[in-house]
Amino acid sequence: MNSDVTTTVRRIVVLGGGSAGWLTAATLAAELGGEAPDALQVTLIESPDVPSIGVGEGTWPTMRATLHRIGLSEVDLVRDCDAAFKQGSRFDGWLHGGADDRYHHPFTLPHGWGEEDLTGAWLQGDRARAFADSVGAQPQLCDAHLAPKQTTTPDFGGVMNYGYHFDAVKLGLLLQRHATMKLGVRHIVDHFMAVRSHENGDIAALALRERGDIEGDLFIDCTGLAGLLLGQHYGVGLRSEKGVLFNDSALAVQVPHASAQAPLASATVSTAHAEGWTWDIGLPTRRGIGLVYSSGHTGDDAAERALLAYLDHSGLSLAGATPRRLRFSPGYRERFWHRNCVAVGLSAGFIEPLEASALALVELSAAFIRDEMPATRADMDLVARRFNEAFAYRWSRIIEFLKLHYVLSRRDDADYWRDHRAAATQPDSLRELLQLWAHRTPSRNDFYRAEEVFPAASYQYVLYGMQFQPAPRPLRADRLAAARSRMNDVTTMTRRLLGGLPRHRDLIQHIHAHGMPLAA
Repeated sequence: MNSDVTTTVRRIVVLGGGSAGWLTAATLAAELGGEAPDALQVTLIESPDVPSIGVGEGTWPTMRATLHRIGLSEVDLVRDCDAAFKQGSRFDGWLHGGADDRYHHPFTLPHGWGEEDLTGAWLQGDRARAFADSVGAQPQLCDAHLAPKQTTTPDFGGVMNYGYHFDAVKLGLLLQRHATMKLGVRHIVDHFMAVRSHENGDIAALALRERGDIEGDLFIDCTGLAGLLLGQHYGVGLRSEKGVLFNDSALAVQVPHASAQAPLASATVSTAHAEGWTWDIGLPTRRGIGLVYSSGHTGDDAAERALLAYLDHSGLSLAGATPRRLRFSPGYRERFWHRNCVAVGLSAGFIEPLEASALALVELSAAFIRDEMPATRADMDLVARRFNEAFAYRWSRIIEFLKLHYVLSRRDDADYWRDHRAAATQPDSLRELLQLWAHRTPSRNDFYRAEEVFPAASYQYVLYGMQFQPAPRPLRADRLAAARSRMNDVTTMTRRLLGGLPRHRDLIQHIHAHGMPLAA
């Protein structure tokens, strides 16, 4: 088979379903598909025998814009995917493991962000009140199990910034229905057998057991950890990050709430312990709980005992469920886009689920492909180079941010935590930033690219939530007064929101019964 550099790119083939495959297909078809002569033809192929494991049950606020842009209703998401609202993450036990060891990383930026230096004022004043509580209302809303919006707030609108918790498998099914019924995505259920190649090494077609060859111009690998196209066919290896972030195993289980009307959390709770850390995600009908650990530091039996101890402490029962063990190699591809193949989702890489970056990377990848869709095969090499540069940067920033949580910990109850603090395991870029931040706060100058995965505010929430002790220059008297006035506004705003927002569970029940007002 021959391939010409002047070939027009029109036929997009996504191999693999699940939330990554269907979100990518829908993102492309929503704006580049259709009936026009130059529209893209998007085909998604998935095996009938490979169940979707999803790529996480939590999202960032970016998912709101993504779903809105592909034309999906927020009401359908809540009703069909057992979804709830996520307002950030809460970290328990990460600093020293004591009873008062807790801090929030909320999704809403500090009040007056970019206008007044609330961070500098907090550092210069009385730090008895937690940093996140001093600069915004959202942590207290989460602790009170309140929703980020009211019953009258429109679809995708919010009083507070928010993302979602949901059943990832159900999300994939909802996206499948939406993509095939409303966006024109062609869906093929068949067994992938082999790659057919052009003479120049490009992929020409995917050979299926029943349907034969499915030809395409651009192939998107959404085959999960298997990486059937980019990894197995092209042999693009993983850049291991095991020496930086040690976790390579997880135990996951779904359990019922303690009662049908138990308060519904609107933050992912991450609890540290000697064996690693445990995630706890509240959906309306259940809780998704999992323990993340390093096989080099914790045995499987010890991990299972720690998971059961967490459930018992939380008043929960397995109720006949069996924890599922997951293995992964922490790292990301040496290249994400090679020739006419690009990996999205777990096939591109995976780092532990701390801070829920997996689906956000799917969103960013799909949006980049949509916005930079090459017109011809010759253009594809230019786009691929830009894609690889952008996502190598994003992966490095994610790794740096996740490592920050461990570097700041003072836990001394296991080698797991001590080894995480060792200088040899820290990225050079993180050590340099920590040196700078000893004398100033994280700022936009540290994160200067468009669509940074974590803004400077996120670093501030983690640094000062974990009692990082900088010695910045004092603020001028007028700037200090202006910032403290904003902090007084936070107190007033928090009181008002605590009295005005509904309980999270009540809002979800209202949406199931009555829906939401449509966005303007």
